[in-house]
Amino acid sequence: MKPSVRAGGPGDLAVIREICIRTGDAGRDATGTLPDDGILPDLYAEPYVRLEPDLVSVVVGADDGEVVGYALGTADTDAFLAAWRETWLPVAAARHPAPSPSPSTAYERLVALLHRPEDMRTRWVDDFPAHVHVDLLPAAQGHGFGRALVERFCEAAASRGAVGVHLGVALENTRAQAFYARVGFEVLATTGGAVWFGRRW
Repeated sequence: MKPSVRAGGPGDLAVIREICIRTGDAGRDATGTLPDDGILPDLYAEPYVRLEPDLVSVVVGADDGEVVGYALGTADTDAFLAAWRETWLPVAAARHPAPSPSPSTAYERLVALLHRPEDMRTRWVDDFPAHVHVDLLPAAQGHGFGRALVERFCEAAASRGAVGVHLGVALENTRAQAFYARVGFEVLATTGGAVWFGRRW
């Protein structure tokens, strides 16, 4: 299966949201695992499509032309989180009202993060100002799609002045961890149930 990567954007939002849910449980299908599946793409997909559409790429299956994966992110995490609070949070808050002051469930913690985008700023932003999310459906993995998406994103982020990119991978997602090591990322730390990776150029 030969990778076919193209620019993505708002026209791909529906399928990007679907893929985000279908890979949202440490790479496994998260459908039905939360009271509202939509919290996952509302955190990890749609804000990027809306706020950074020029950095969205999708990979298309060779057989049927269906989108089977994507990369999306930002070259400037600080500016992105500021835009999130100003532009995205009013939209998303209507879908997910503010949680209790002491969130206790996984869903409540995700909603709290949605309402406090500043909490997404990791300590690696100064050295790796870009961050990226790459998700592929299982059938599309292992064919070069992920590498093509990563390289396209890194090239685009570099053209915007970023000197490096970081991301987090769930601790149990060992396959993704091995992938990022193969495509030039270094392990920065293991904390908060995730392995954090960075790559500079």
